[in-house]
Amino acid sequence: MIYFSEIYHKRVVTEDDIGVGQLEDLIFLASDNPIVTKLVVRSVTNQKLIISTEYLKRTNGTIVLEKEYLTTYLEENELYLVKNLLDKQIIDIKGNKIVRVNDVALNQENGLTLAGVDVGVLGVIRRLRPVGGEGLYKFIRFFNIKLTSRFLSWGDIQPLELIRGKVKLKKKEEKLEKVRPEDLADYLEKTNVINARKFLKILDTEKAAEVISNLNINYQTAIFKHFTTEKAARLISFIDPDEAVDVLLTLSKKKREEIMKDLDEKTRLHIGRLMDLSTSPVGELITTEYLSVDSEDTVRRTLDLVRKATQNFSSLSYVYITNKKFELVGVVSLHELFLQDFETPLYKFMVQNVIVTHLTTPIEIVIKKMLKYRLYALPVISEDKKIEGIINLDDISNLILKKFT
Repeated sequence: MIYFSEIYHKRVVTEDDIGVGQLEDLIFLASDNPIVTKLVVRSVTNQKLIISTEYLKRTNGTIVLEKEYLTTYLEENELYLVKNLLDKQIIDIKGNKIVRVNDVALNQENGLTLAGVDVGVLGVIRRLRPVGGEGLYKFIRFFNIKLTSRFLSWGDIQPLELIRGKVKLKKKEEKLEKVRPEDLADYLEKTNVINARKFLKILDTEKAAEVISNLNINYQTAIFKHFTTEKAARLISFIDPDEAVDVLLTLSKKKREEIMKDLDEKTRLHIGRLMDLSTSPVGELITTEYLSVDSEDTVRRTLDLVRKATQNFSSLSYVYITNKKFELVGVVSLHELFLQDFETPLYKFMVQNVIVTHLTTPIEIVIKKMLKYRLYALPVISEDKKIEGIINLDDISNLILKKFT
């Protein structure tokens, strides 16, 4: 067995020692038996070559190919090892938790196959050695610090295919039920809504509702828009009523009313009462002390605006980002802003899933949102996604103290 880090960027030559390039990635079949089907080589002329493993002679030291090799292309149900698996989060079914892939183990018997993944520190150290990490490795050995690989076999993990719009899941639903809902939610927010919906289908309704409750509101809304009325009502009945109201308020009036009709009487009355409260304005708490900039503005220009336009602000935690129609499309914290290069445009690192509220949102839900997502400020937007103002944490501190003391 070898690790991918041991052959990554290795020289690739033909059997008559003609240089081909360097190994950049591997392509494997996304199945219960993940066979490595192709090599991805960066040629000496900086071209990306995809070469079938049929032409692979050996991988010890230098990677050797047959002389008459041919290039090919990525096919259906094939994934890139680096792009799709390495450094990605996966579900450790055996340990019931989310882990990060630090290296990939390869079995060399009867061709290359993915034996499993290394999620331990040693996987990171192993990858650092060829690029300047040898000193760290010697330091660890000098002090007799023993590091071992945390190896997970392919059968003990649950990879979620992120790139090509498909979910590849093994039939181990009962083990997924043991993974914490917040971990699953964090995992799903790193993929797209289509993948998330497919993933939620394999969970029972109560577990799916728990996971949905831990997603941010924008993701919740996107998912509910694609549910049938019956399924949406079934999930709503398991979600905290306050959060359910906030989700329902983001849907069209027609869809909202259809879902309400499918709820049982007790849940319908409870949510209906909270919906009536949603007419209570939050306008008295809104401040116009916020800064919004265009998504194409650079960090340098944004920092200049912070200095010039916010001198009289009592505080500033975030910069809100709008498109050409002045619709809210992103947000960055000041801390993140200071970490970026001056010429970087904001759209390259802004958070797109902005947590927002509306003038009709009940104060209780505003408070819950700010506490749940640990926000210092919450933008209030209109129906056409334009910023009306913001609510600062300081402005609702008295309400929070009154509610929770």
